Amino acid sequence: MASLLRQIIAGPRARHADSNLDLCYVTPFIIATSGPSGTYPQLAYRNPLDKLVAFLDKSHGEDWCIWEFRAEGTGYPDKEVRDKVRHYPFPDHHPPPFAMLPLVMASMRNWLTEGGKEKSKTDVATDGAAEGASKEGEATTEAEKDDTKVAEKLDKKPGNGRVVVVHCKAGKGRSGTMACSYLISECGWSKAEALVRFTERRMRSGFGQGVSIPSQLRYVDYVSRWTAGGKKYVERPVEIIEVHTWGLREGVKVAVEIFGEEGKKIETAHIFTKKERLVVEGGSPGGSGFKDWVTDMANPAPAPPSKSRTIALDGTYGNENEPTAASEPATPATNNSSPSVDKPTALAPKIGLAAKSAKVSASAAIQRAATGKEPDSDAEAGGQAVIFRPSEPLILPSSDINIDFERRHRARYGMTMVTSVAHVWFNPFFEGNGPEQGGKPDENGVFEIEWDKMDGIKGSLRKGTRALDRVAVVWRFADQGAREVVEPGVESEVPEMRAADWKGVGGERKELGLRTESPATADVSKASSVGSEGEEEEDEDVEGVKSSGPGGEEIKDVD
Repeated sequence: MASLLRQIIAGPRARHADSNLDLCYVTPFIIATSGPSGTYPQLAYRNPLDKLVAFLDKSHGEDWCIWEFRAEGTGYPDKEVRDKVRHYPFPDHHPPPFAMLPLVMASMRNWLTEGGKEKSKTDVATDGAAEGASKEGEATTEAEKDDTKVAEKLDKKPGNGRVVVVHCKAGKGRSGTMACSYLISECGWSKAEALVRFTERRMRSGFGQGVSIPSQLRYVDYVSRWTAGGKKYVERPVEIIEVHTWGLREGVKVAVEIFGEEGKKIETAHIFTKKERLVVEGGSPGGSGFKDWVTDMANPAPAPPSKSRTIALDGTYGNENEPTAASEPATPATNNSSPSVDKPTALAPKIGLAAKSAKVSASAAIQRAATGKEPDSDAEAGGQAVIFRPSEPLILPSSDINIDFERRHRARYGMTMVTSVAHVWFNPFFEGNGPEQGGKPDENGVFEIEWDKMDGIKGSLRKGTRALDRVAVVWRFADQGAREVVEPGVESEVPEMRAADWKGVGGERKELGLRTESPATADVSKASSVGSEGEEEEDEDVEGVKSSGPGGEEIKDVD
């Protein structure tokens, strides 16, 4: 019965027929698997830990080691796998902190090549652990490197026969991000080759990509550029000057988030208050009523006008007839002597004031009928163009930045309906062309993205109703605090992160639906879409995953 349940949970994932386990060989030396467990109830639908260890022992002897990426906890103590596990946890459905990636790549490389020293569990990573890492072992000849890349690209194992086993929860997003990053940075694969290979080996036909979350794909692209740029990366504090939005609906909360606890947690650095939003151009698309909710769900964003005005930092518009950056080719970031937003110009079409007034009045009537209350005149205002400007300097300690959006509608009895959830991760070192400029990125710039390209619920593209059409984040690097992150050499010790509690830790997840009022954000909103993840859920993130052997084949069942 448990075996049947595991197959149902795996769904579109094909199980490895040699062991009936949910795992696949991305290459003969990289195995991806869903998170195993040795305790109930997870044991009923996850890979049984004892069977996974038995399979690895039978297939690879002592030449295997696990890399786990579960910030929610592994589900087993290290001793159950004879301490053959390395910990680099980060939250589900999110990319890793980029400073973690060189450590993971070096740790995996050193294991596979037998060239490195493995740091003990007590020698965990601390702030700045990667700074000044030794470059020993980088004297390997170019010929040897080329031979290794060719051999691995042809799917030949490293000479020692070792394998790495990567796992997260479903063995897909986080595991795929790391597996693809290794193939790109250490084996000479292109980004496209790595992503296609992972999809071919992990996913059933017709069930999408192996790595599908937009921000994770963005970070895989960062790895490709980092590799091409000589693996130079500098972690620097970043100041968020402004967040510009176009087509902002009413009732949208905007927050800035960063990684905390070595990447295991996502922490809120700032939530913009009503006083920190400047409505440059009113006339918010839609409204706050049920009619507008249906309209937003049914209709895509309008096409941007052929001409539109630009917004400077003082909130004023430029002349439509003057040349602007809108006519220039798009680049990863805007490089100006002083930051300004003159690039994002896709403002939504204007709506006549009379028509808008009538629409808002209708929305207000619907809201009164639905909630029994007058519309909240103090609600977060929307508009065709709205700027969020921190009242005090907002300087983030690291370069991984998440901009989070949440739209709510008030309901009866202290409840609020959350109708939109979206976020996006980016790193100014890469948006500022750091890899292409010898590790010296632009000092300031603008990161832009459209609503449809943001991460949604659990990393999917499902975000609920449209909260905005487009966003641009104006950033600049702080003057101090730069730290170079160097990939440890072959003979160097590689720091490891502190493991999360293996029994599981309560996390946070964003959901749509009714929520209670949140006193902590009374000045911002009356709701929070954050729910508990104390209990593990089985959901669509495991759909479409399959299992395959070293050559991509399924092998006959052998007990």
